[in-house]
Amino acid sequence: MGDLLLVRHGETEWSRSGRHTGSTDVPLTEHGRQEARRLAPSIRSLRIGAAFVSPLRRARETAELLGLHEAADVTVDADLREWDYGGYEGVTTVEIQRARPGWFLFTDGVAPGPPDHPGESVRQVGERADRMLAKLDAALAGREECAVLVAHGHFLRVLTARRLGLPPADGALFQLATGTVCRLGTEHGRPVIAEWNVRPGS
Repeated sequence: MGDLLLVRHGETEWSRSGRHTGSTDVPLTEHGRQEARRLAPSIRSLRIGAAFVSPLRRARETAELLGLHEAADVTVDADLREWDYGGYEGVTTVEIQRARPGWFLFTDGVAPGPPDHPGESVRQVGERADRMLAKLDAALAGREECAVLVAHGHFLRVLTARRLGLPPADGALFQLATGTVCRLGTEHGRPVIAEWNVRPGS
């Protein structure tokens, strides 16, 4: 298959303030919409063979502003949703560290949440990432077009680690800002990072 393009949704009020935003369906800010529009030319110039979008509003709105629906059939896939933060939903890292000094999501996990959002371990997020990568490989088998995923920061970091053959917790190594695009390619048949955290036109 061709390259894999990862798009993190544009800014929201919660991402701007550092609140962990898993299942809460917050919209983009106006700045977030501008971030998405700036990415549109680089996405529209691609030969897209498959496009997948998280069901959450901030990702779907970003995909629409990219013009992704004009370039490809877009599949909404629940495996692209953000990490379930459980009891840390809506809470900032600073607030968590007051009770748990030195807390780090990728190594320390989340507090249990309510029954509908109990929280996920990094292993469980990695399993979703593996399922998503398998779907991409199946969709583009034998084809040279690229694939585009529009989703969320922590999930895309875990997916990148898995694409590179690393443990899910190594997603911690890949900082990812809102309104950016990353490109995962291959070199000598092995997966590599070709571009990371790019914000075209800014």
